[in-house]
Amino acid sequence: MNTFFRKRAIRFPLLGLSLLGIIAAVLLFLNNFWLGLIFSTLFLIMIGLAWKTEDETYFSTEKHIETLSHRVKKVGEEALLELPIGIVLLNDEQNIEWANAFAAKIFERETLIGQSLIELSEALQAVVQSDQSGEMLIEVEEFSYKVFFNKEEKLLYLFDMTETVAIENLYHADKTVLGIILVDNYDELSQGMNDQTRSQLNSLVTSLVTKWGNENDVYVKRINTDRFLAVFNEASLAQIERERFSILDDIREATMEQSTGLTLSIGVGVGSTLLTELGELAQSSLDLVLGRGGDQVAIKQADGKVRFYGGKTNPAEKRTRVRARVISHALRDLIQDSDKVFIMGHKMPDMDAIGAAIGVRKMARMNNIEGYVVLKYNELDNSVSKLMEEIQQDEELYEQFIEPEEALGMMTEQSLVIVVDTHKPSLVIDERVVEKAEKVVVIDHHRRGEEFIKNTMLVYMEPYASSTAELVTELLEYQPKTEKLTMLESTALLAGIIVDTKSFTLRTGSRTFEAASFLRTNRADTVLVQRLLKEDIATYVERAKLIETVEILDPGIAIAKGKNEEIYGPVLIAQTADILLTMEGIAASFVIAPRADGKIGISARSLGELNVQVVMEELGGGGHLTNAACQLEVDSVEKASELLKDVLNQEEERGN
Repeated sequence: MNTFFRKRAIRFPLLGLSLLGIIAAVLLFLNNFWLGLIFSTLFLIMIGLAWKTEDETYFSTEKHIETLSHRVKKVGEEALLELPIGIVLLNDEQNIEWANAFAAKIFERETLIGQSLIELSEALQAVVQSDQSGEMLIEVEEFSYKVFFNKEEKLLYLFDMTETVAIENLYHADKTVLGIILVDNYDELSQGMNDQTRSQLNSLVTSLVTKWGNENDVYVKRINTDRFLAVFNEASLAQIERERFSILDDIREATMEQSTGLTLSIGVGVGSTLLTELGELAQSSLDLVLGRGGDQVAIKQADGKVRFYGGKTNPAEKRTRVRARVISHALRDLIQDSDKVFIMGHKMPDMDAIGAAIGVRKMARMNNIEGYVVLKYNELDNSVSKLMEEIQQDEELYEQFIEPEEALGMMTEQSLVIVVDTHKPSLVIDERVVEKAEKVVVIDHHRRGEEFIKNTMLVYMEPYASSTAELVTELLEYQPKTEKLTMLESTALLAGIIVDTKSFTLRTGSRTFEAASFLRTNRADTVLVQRLLKEDIATYVERAKLIETVEILDPGIAIAKGKNEEIYGPVLIAQTADILLTMEGIAASFVIAPRADGKIGISARSLGELNVQVVMEELGGGGHLTNAACQLEVDSVEKASELLKDVLNQEEERGN
């Protein structure tokens, strides 16, 4: 607007001067001397005034511009030096060439110039080494800063986000968390108690849970004889996690004094603002805990991630077979409603998977339905190959073993797929068979992991069982007695039990021996089992070479490693881990070796002091408290060993 008026002010004097000059020239031209002289004089006066005005305006404008420039420069310098934004300029060697006063204040130094960035802050060094422009949140003492890195100019900008982060943390800490607490085996253990003893047990459990809730700011409400509802927030959850859910140990130790040995299973839902979703997450977590044998905690987030605590005890063996009978009848109905039954174990099947598959095929036969065992003949170990040679002599049974491609061609919408000895889709012999099936059943004795076959119609998972062959043997006892088990079928099931229990020395209960007795009654041949499980001298020597590489870590952890250029069978790796566990002073053993599929396998065993299942789950595997394994997609045994040691160190820090 000022520019507009300035232009108008200059334009009007110029028009006036031009007009006076023209009039004076005309008058002089018409010989009107005096009048022309007057106008000429006025013209000259006007020129002088215009010159003076223009000169004053020029100098005034120039002075204003100089003043404004000085002020802008001063404001810029003031902003650069005094704004609450840290600015750091780096050179090619990542030394600080210049930094403003606020940046020096952040790191509590008088000056930052000349200092190395790595000595100043490892967090800032990580931002710069990311080799890309962007932003990152870092912590300096008790303050939080958002860092922007300009890669081209090598400039770091630090914005104070302490208050914002504090508000975010307060918001997250106050978010609601729901938990469901279940007393394991309460009904079974309280059946033989009188009213007074049962009442005392109820009071003890309620008082311990309530006390734990009060100490950790958790609202606990008993909603059933064996179930509590817990409502708290994420701040309380963080405190409880730091204490490793001490309520698990408190209940176990207190009830052990009364010879009841009750344990708790806790499912927690977290990470959602919807109470309905939190409830579903809590129930899903509880189902996961029960599938893993109870006496532990599962915390499930809205994004599907799960954290586990506890699991320090072996699952308690159930004294009654009520569940086995109910599952057997339900499975009978599913088989009878199917046109064909396809049974499939895990990749590289062992004797337990093959024995259980043969037992389930027999169930289908007892219900007059054709059953087929799906396997890949090129993935059989030595003992299973020997069993298949025996099965070849039984032409009728041998015809029921088919490859996955053949199974896919035979399947219909009415077909039933039964998965044995695993519950993870990534571990089955062929995922396509499971994906194509409309009806799927899972029978497994492993603790349940995060990965699970979806849309199953029936799940029978009992972590207390020694083997899947034991579970299948119990189910067979409640099937129609139209056919008896043959000697070979009974022997295959017994071999599965013997292999998984290490000849009845590990994870055996009374029901394990009952199952073995039933199989012996049905002519299971123990001599044939021993012949199937015999190994050659080359395998013995190879195992000895693995043991020779053993490295002992404190406290009592043994790690043996194979050679990167050699291939080791999963059975050999597992057997080596078993043998290491029998050595003096060894409480847990890990054997690491390359597999035929290009992965690095780890087989883990323990006597119960170390939960190897948790260790293997951290590496993407799973299993039992004392027996677990995993497969890693790394390029060397040494890299796998480093990852394993990192997890072991983490578990030691957590007190596991």
